[in-house]
Amino acid sequence: MPATRSSPPQPARRLTDRKREAILRAAVEEFRSAGFDATSMDRIAAAAGVSKRTVYNHFPSKDELFGLTLEHLWASSAESEDMAYRADLPLDQQLRQLLMQKLALLGDASFIDLARVAIAEVIHSPERAQAMICRIGEKETGVTTWIRAAMADGRLVEVDVDFAGHQLQGLVKSFAFWPQVTLGQPPLAPAERQRVADSAVAMFLGCYARQPVGDKA
Repeated sequence: MPATRSSPPQPARRLTDRKREAILRAAVEEFRSAGFDATSMDRIAAAAGVSKRTVYNHFPSKDELFGLTLEHLWASSAESEDMAYRADLPLDQQLRQLLMQKLALLGDASFIDLARVAIAEVIHSPERAQAMICRIGEKETGVTTWIRAAMADGRLVEVDVDFAGHQLQGLVKSFAFWPQVTLGQPPLAPAERQRVADSAVAMFLGCYARQPVGDKA
């Protein structure tokens, strides 16, 4: 019996990559527990088990590091929401999946805690915090990209993509973000997430879909 050829071993992650991941994990916990002002690069370095110089080699400032912790948490918690538009699938099915990914992120306690820290910085230091909030906004491009593709395919009416994207985000965040961030309400239960997603899909496509929901000529 001929021997089977085994796959070559995958190279271990570089030490510098492992250190970067350790710094990001430590930063998430420090910002969550202490807030932005009370968190220092020294504290983050100690929690990550690296030198402060190593932290600065990867991240030039605390502002930059905080913004990147939001990106890191987004990617690890909800696998991003960059779901590609599919011309062969019903609109409601695609949009529901996209919103459920977003709702999964908004149900993550770490993300809510960091968002609360970021919003507090906007209130106390609006100029310094603009870059942080822009990072959150940049991560919502998966929705607008999907809307733009569906519109180009003739399945949505011509609309201001950014306006429609903010509308759709608002339908979700009014239930699954702002009450948790500002009022301390618990994350939505799975059934509540599904209800919010289904309602948002119906309202959005009822306004912007060219054909009945689920149809594709």
